[in-house]
Amino acid sequence: MGRSAHIQPMRRFSRFVCIDWSGAVGEHPPGLALAMIGQEGAPELIAPKKRWSRQAVLEWLHGLADAREDILVGLDLSLGFPFIDRGSFFPQWDGSPDSARSLWECIDRLCADDPHLAATSFLRHPEARRHFRHAKGGTGDLFEGSIGRLREVERHQRVSKQANSWSCFNLVGAGQVGKSSLTGMRMMHRLEKRIPVWPFDPIPDSGPVIIEIYTSMAARAAGLPANTSKIRDLATLERALCVFEADTPAQLDRVDDHATDALLTVAWMRQASTVPALWTPQLLTPEIAQTEGWTFGVL
Repeated sequence: MGRSAHIQPMRRFSRFVCIDWSGAVGEHPPGLALAMIGQEGAPELIAPKKRWSRQAVLEWLHGLADAREDILVGLDLSLGFPFIDRGSFFPQWDGSPDSARSLWECIDRLCADDPHLAATSFLRHPEARRHFRHAKGGTGDLFEGSIGRLREVERHQRVSKQANSWSCFNLVGAGQVGKSSLTGMRMMHRLEKRIPVWPFDPIPDSGPVIIEIYTSMAARAAGLPANTSKIRDLATLERALCVFEADTPAQLDRVDDHATDALLTVAWMRQASTVPALWTPQLLTPEIAQTEGWTFGVL
């Protein structure tokens, strides 16, 4: 398989940020958490004056774009939907987008009146809603299989046992990622291409870069069992951070699983970003790179 010209070797970053995202209803979803780490030392939570909102995270990213610092930003959400298996994000819909960025634009346009970067209107669209498993037993007539369609990276994660990914088309259950991905795609469109996103864009020689990450992969790399990958106490967090040669934060205002996901994953990102193979996965083709995207860290 040919490699995309946008899939380039790694480069050195001065700092790393993990954003534990949330698709929950409301202006200030409790699941939002941001953590940052430098080339050395401990990760720290980035705390706003008020609780994070999705709009506040978008504004923070715009500020990051202005600063042009060499920061690698990991987003815990899917930046694409399945495309390769059917040659379309939404088969039988004439208006189905043909690339990840056009998908982001479509979702944001249809949800323009939804507050707080919510994606309610997209899920109510007569064509889009047919592809999703909704709450309260509502399943669209084009929702496929027992778990829903998977992106190529998600299919590979399951086969290779690197992770147990969920389908973006499933909106039911605590592990569902569809709502967070849809709201995240609205944010990505409104970022207006100001920060390059791997593997959709070429990686510049300097400035910030965004990647898609999966916090459960960091937990597994730290040695946590797959069925108990959430950390809710300082002792477990300290042991896990030691695996990535990161110190424990001197002070923590919150020790919930969203905060610890962000803290542990950003420490993992610091190490993982130095592994050349993670920037050039063998299965990542040009078509996948422009439609479905890829989860950083999946070989």
